[in-house]
Amino acid sequence: MPKVHVFARDHINTDEIIPARHLTSDIESELAKFAMEDYDKDFVKRVQPGDFIVAGADFGCGSSREHAVWAIRGAGIAAVIAPNFARIYYRNSINNGFLALECAGVVEAFQDGDEADLDLHAGTLTNQRSGQSLTFVPVPQFALDVQKAGGWLEYMRDHSQAQLEAESLDAVSTDAGHDHPGQGAHQNA
Repeated sequence: MPKVHVFARDHINTDEIIPARHLTSDIESELAKFAMEDYDKDFVKRVQPGDFIVAGADFGCGSSREHAVWAIRGAGIAAVIAPNFARIYYRNSINNGFLALECAGVVEAFQDGDEADLDLHAGTLTNQRSGQSLTFVPVPQFALDVQKAGGWLEYMRDHSQAQLEAESLDAVSTDAGHDHPGQGAHQNA
């Protein structure tokens, strides 16, 4: 069963996810060695394939670097779950076929090392230690399709221009944050 790695602080930026000094490669396995290094130097030693990161609000703020997604995924993380994400990190996650799930109360519900069950279809994340189950913002079908394809480039290759122009992201953030209006806010696409 996947384990949870808790990074409870809000506003963890892309330089903390993958320090700029290591942006010398675009190969995930190389970047993975340095994932979260400045926040927790032993993080990559503990991660097992399929584990999750639970993080505070506005995860992935800062510069627009896909390397932040690549490093975490390369380390074996299957999803990052946070109250909300910086818009650029969220979009980079979708573009790279990686799960960034918005879930209110997630930091309070987990301790580092807890085992978790993620059910994408039901939209739930369950802490196996406590039995507490949380509901996360549904992943837009578009994002699931991009994930299934392996990323945006792969998805684009397999779809016509008309299909691509019809796609949209309609999910509403659970909590206001950097570039996120929060639940109940209406945006025109």
